[in-house]
Amino acid sequence: METLSNEKAAGVLNDPPKLIDLLVRVVVIGALALVCYRAFSPFLGLMAWAIILAVTLYPLHQRIVKRVWGKQWLASVLLVVIGLFVIIAPTALLLNSLADSVRGFIADVQNNTLHIPPPSAGVADWPLVGNKVFAYWSQAHTDLPGLVQSLQPKISELAGRALAAVASIGTTMLLFFASFVVASILMAYGDSGSRTCRGIFDRIAGERGEALLNLSISTIRAVALGVIGVAFIQAILVGLALVISGVPAAGVLAIIMLVLGIVQVPALIVTIPAIVYIWASGGYSTSMAIAYTVLLLIVGLADNVLKPLMLGRGVDVPMPVILLGALGGMATGGILGMFVGATALALGYEIFMAWVGTSKEEVPEETQTSEIATPAAAAI
Repeated sequence: METLSNEKAAGVLNDPPKLIDLLVRVVVIGALALVCYRAFSPFLGLMAWAIILAVTLYPLHQRIVKRVWGKQWLASVLLVVIGLFVIIAPTALLLNSLADSVRGFIADVQNNTLHIPPPSAGVADWPLVGNKVFAYWSQAHTDLPGLVQSLQPKISELAGRALAAVASIGTTMLLFFASFVVASILMAYGDSGSRTCRGIFDRIAGERGEALLNLSISTIRAVALGVIGVAFIQAILVGLALVISGVPAAGVLAIIMLVLGIVQVPALIVTIPAIVYIWASGGYSTSMAIAYTVLLLIVGLADNVLKPLMLGRGVDVPMPVILLGALGGMATGGILGMFVGATALALGYEIFMAWVGTSKEEVPEETQTSEIATPAAAAI
């Protein structure tokens, strides 16, 4: 069979009309693919996240289908409503808090109403950067307008980026909601979509298509539920607790908590400083401080309950891979890109490692023996 294929390829190369015909087909297909990509590229991130959501939430969707008399569309509508109230509304509240914090900080700097506390003497003893940090910090405490004036080009650039990020929050929320709607539509046609995906994987990977499809599904669900899902839910819980407690910059701390949660850093790293602020600020009564402390401790330890419930223990992808995917996705696609990047890079890593393992298994034992014996014989 391989000999016939080689002879056929040689025949095409030796026949100029057939070669020109092949090149024309390749060019036409490439041009069509480029046009399709350019038309679809604005929706690429949204569709990627919608597919990830559909794959992740499909088992839940089917459980809802069983309770609504087998109606796929009704289960999809209910899932959108649940997502709107449970995920999208709290996320919008925290992103608005983030926007308010950024706008307030920029306004305080511009109006010279921002108060910077003096640095401690130990800051100057920090290795490498201690003296510079101490100098800038001291100048910010004594003469903030002068420091702002000296750093005007950099601060203007950073302020522009911050305002652009704030302006994109509305777009991010629309993308979140649209991704839920698209994912629900995909889940309503889950059976036909599953057959299509199986056909695509069989076409690409041949007899290994089924195994590759199962690996992709299990990886997406493990990362989206066990890592991103846990981190996202805990970030929302911590952020809402910070908003209720009146801790400033709750939205910023929630974003920090989300990134830390993706790399499996305990939430106490955020909640303990917030508790210290509550007790040290003097703006809370003893009963309120105790209540907010208990609330923050509970949400800070919520991952210990969420991980077993959401399959967080079964993730085999190294955390640096997921972190790189999240940071790279956030740099290129914002908050939505962070989720897509983490899941996509983890999926690519798992497929690559499976391919490497398969390649090793396919090497014949005789070849391995000869490769080992040849250096030995040469040495003799």
